[in-house]
Amino acid sequence: MKEVKTPKKPLIYYYGIVLIIIMIFNFLIAPMISRSQVEEVGYGTFMDMIEEGNIGVVEVEDSQILFTDKEETTIYKTSPMEDPTLTQRLHDIGAEFNRVIEEPVSPIWSFLLSFVLPILIFTALGQYMSKKLMEQAGGGKNSLAFGMGKSNAKVYVQSTKGIKFSDVAGEDEAKESLAEVVDYLHNPGKYTEAGASMPKGILLVGPPGTGKTMLAKAVAGEANVPFFSISGSEFVEMFVGMGASKVRDLFRQAKEKAPCIVFIDEIDAIGQKRNSGGSMGGNDEREQTLNQLLTEMDGFEENTGVIILAATNRPESLDPALTRPGRFDRRVPVELPDLKGREAILKVHAKKIKTTEGVDFHAIARMASGASGAELANIINEAALRAVRNGRTIVNQADLEESIEVVIAGYQKKNAILSNKEKLVVSYHEIGHALVAAKQNNSAPVQKITIIPRTSGALGYTMQVDTGDKYLLTKEELENKIATFTGGRAAEEVVFGEVTTGASNDIEQATKLARAMITRYGMNDEFGMVALETVQNQYLGGDASLACSAETQREIDQKVMELVKTQHAKARKILEENRSKLDELAKYLYEKETITGDEFMAILEGGEKE
Repeated sequence: MKEVKTPKKPLIYYYGIVLIIIMIFNFLIAPMISRSQVEEVGYGTFMDMIEEGNIGVVEVEDSQILFTDKEETTIYKTSPMEDPTLTQRLHDIGAEFNRVIEEPVSPIWSFLLSFVLPILIFTALGQYMSKKLMEQAGGGKNSLAFGMGKSNAKVYVQSTKGIKFSDVAGEDEAKESLAEVVDYLHNPGKYTEAGASMPKGILLVGPPGTGKTMLAKAVAGEANVPFFSISGSEFVEMFVGMGASKVRDLFRQAKEKAPCIVFIDEIDAIGQKRNSGGSMGGNDEREQTLNQLLTEMDGFEENTGVIILAATNRPESLDPALTRPGRFDRRVPVELPDLKGREAILKVHAKKIKTTEGVDFHAIARMASGASGAELANIINEAALRAVRNGRTIVNQADLEESIEVVIAGYQKKNAILSNKEKLVVSYHEIGHALVAAKQNNSAPVQKITIIPRTSGALGYTMQVDTGDKYLLTKEELENKIATFTGGRAAEEVVFGEVTTGASNDIEQATKLARAMITRYGMNDEFGMVALETVQNQYLGGDASLACSAETQREIDQKVMELVKTQHAKARKILEENRSKLDELAKYLYEKETITGDEFMAILEGGEKE
C-alpha cells in the first residue's frame, strides 16, 4: 500500500516571508514616506537664507544638501553647486555640521506608521500562517487551531506493491472470513438482492505479532479501495472533546471516499468498558470519544460503503455496546499459526532471501512451536544475518536452526567462561532434563542439548520438539512435563548431593503448570471440576487470578506442593535407576558442549556415538 501525503512547507518558510516584508518596509517604504515631507528649494533660496543667518543644521551630500531653518521647524533640500566658500560662510553664521537631520513626520503619519500599519501587517500574517498551519495539520473549516480536531489518519491507496492475501500465510480461516468483505466491495449488488448486508465492523483479535494489521491491509489491497489507518491512542488528546472531534473527522473523510476501509489499531485504547460511577479527567474524555464512535457506527446516518476493521489484544476489556451486533458484528480470531501455518509463513518470508537447496522448513516449523508470524519473520532475518556474519550470501539449514535458538534463548554469550565445576554441574543438569523426558511415555523427543551460555541468562538448555501440534494434553502428559522440569534439580541432588540456583526457571514453570492442573483443568480428585482460577488477558500472557476463599487458597497451595514433590521424586528415581547412562551422557556433553537428539538417543540406547 502507498501512503498518500500532502506536501508540507517547513515553518521556516513562513518566518522567511515575515522577515522579507519587514525588511522591505524598513528600507524602502518608510524612507520614501519620510522623504516626501522634505521641501525642495532652489540654490538661490539656500544662499538667501545663509545671508539672513537663518540656517540651523546642514547635511552636505554628493547629490543633495539638506538643511533646516534656525528654529529647525522645516527641512529643506537643494541641489549642490560648486561653491568653495560655502563651508566657511555656514560656519560664520553658526550652522551645525556634526548632527544628522531628524526628518519630521506629521502626527497622523507617525501614528499610522508606528502603530496602525504594524498591527495590520502582523494581523494579516498571523491569519495567513494560522490558515497554513491548519492546512498542514489536516484542518478544515470546522477544525480548531492547528488542526487539533483532525483525525490525522494515514490514507493509503492501492499500488503495484500492495499487500494481497497471498502475502499473508498461516491464517486461512481469518482470510476466508475477510474474503467476504472484499467480495462485497466488488459486488454489492448480489448481497443487496438477497437482502443481506455486510457487517459494519469486523474485530480482529489475537496475540501480538499474528498479522492483524497485515490482514487489514490485505483486505484493502484485494478490494482496491482507499484504506484509512489510525491507532486508538491517536484519538487521545490533552484537550477535552478532541477525541470525539477526531472520530467525527475520520468518518467524514471516510464517507467522502466511500467505498473504503477504516482500520483502527489497538481499539482498546478508546473502547474500554465504561464505568458506572462518575469519572473525571482522562476517563471522561475517553468515554466521550467512545460515545462518538458508537454514534458514528450506528447512528441515524447510514455509513454506506464504509467498513470498519479494528484490532485488539484485549477483547475482554471492550465495552459491550461496541461489540454488539450492528457495530462490530463479526469477531475474527487471528491465533498463533499451527504447524502447517508456520511452515507456510516461513516459506513466504524466505522468498526475500537466498537459501540452499533442500532446506527443510517443516523441521524448522516444528522447532518453532508457539511462534507468532512476527517471530517467524524474525527467525528468517536472523538466519540471513548469521549467513552474512559467516561470509556467505546464501542461508543454509544450520543458519535457520541457530536463528531459532537466538529467538528463544538469545545469542551465544562468548565472553562467559564457566569454571570446570560449573560446566560439569550444567552438563548433569541438562542431561537430567533430557534423560527424564526420554524415559517417560508421551514425552516430546529431545532435539538438542547444549551447555553454551546465552545472552538471556541461560547457562544451557534442552530443546524438545513434538512431531506435530497438540491441542489436548492428558493428565499423564502434564505430570510428565512437571517431572521433566524437575529433572535438572534431581540430577544435581543425585550426583553432587547439593543444589544450585540453576533451576529457578524450572521451578517457576513446574509450579505454574501444577497450579493450572488443579485450579483450571480440574485434574485433582478433591476439588474436581471446579474453576478456582480465572484467566485474564489471554492474548497478553494469560495472567490468572484466584476466585476462591483464603482457606481454599491454602489447600490449593498444599496440593500444588504435593504434586510437584511427587513428580520431583519420580524424576529422581528415574535418574538413580539410570545413573550409568546419566554419567556417560553428562561426560559426553561436557566434552562436546552441544549434542543432537540423535547422538543423545544413540548413547542412551547403547549404540555408538556419532
